[in-house]
Amino acid sequence: MSRISDAFGRARQEGRAAFIAYLTAGDPSPEATVGLARALESSGADVLELGVPFSDPIADGPVLQRSASRALEAGVTLTSVFALARRIRKETRLALVLFSYVNPLHRMGIDRAAAGARAAGFDGVLLTDVPPEESHALVPALRRAELDTIFLVSPTSPRERMREAARLSTGFLYVVSRRGTTGARAELPADLATTVRRARRVAAGLPLAIGFGISTPASAAKAAHLADGVVVGSALVAAAEAAGSGREAAVARLARRLSKACRRKG
Repeated sequence: MSRISDAFGRARQEGRAAFIAYLTAGDPSPEATVGLARALESSGADVLELGVPFSDPIADGPVLQRSASRALEAGVTLTSVFALARRIRKETRLALVLFSYVNPLHRMGIDRAAAGARAAGFDGVLLTDVPPEESHALVPALRRAELDTIFLVSPTSPRERMREAARLSTGFLYVVSRRGTTGARAELPADLATTVRRARRVAAGLPLAIGFGISTPASAAKAAHLADGVVVGSALVAAAEAAGSGREAAVARLARRLSKACRRKG
């Protein structure tokens, strides 16, 4: 089993949802990213999605767009993301997911990128702009590299697309909570439970993780009762952005509250 499967299994045994955190690699610097990864682990994170900065992040809201811009301005590339992952792998036990648009992997070459991700210590790959029906050239290369492949489903996904996304996913199936881009929201959508039920029907026991819009302990607690994992990105990145040099402490404080909220009370 991969570190990702282990993380979900450990969370299940402890009566909680796995806490999956997101950081943009290299924002505002590689050193800061490593420090934030350590802070997240010490505050209860199980899995870290490490985002590859991209110049046209169509699925991202303003917080992650700014984060990607800062990282690109700092010169972060896919190669430097791999270097960062090696450091995080040495300094933490977090399961690592390479979170990217497909273009940076294509530019490097899919086989080379997959091998590089595995050698860097990544456990899985999530490509935000590759639907299941367009993944035939990608999944075999990732599987050969022994990487979990993680696909997204959303409230608008037809049943057959959900079924195919689940079939191609290992590690977990990512349930997008709402229509639109990433970003903190005050409330989870009213139809989220319906979306999760639809995903459960096709997941065949594969863990489900909910992301997009989860920003507070209250919304994390609601998601934790619906799914096996809770993904938080924009809220953590925004906390780091606002805190400046105090970013590690600020992210740790929020992460501790989110991690506690992932514990189910019955």
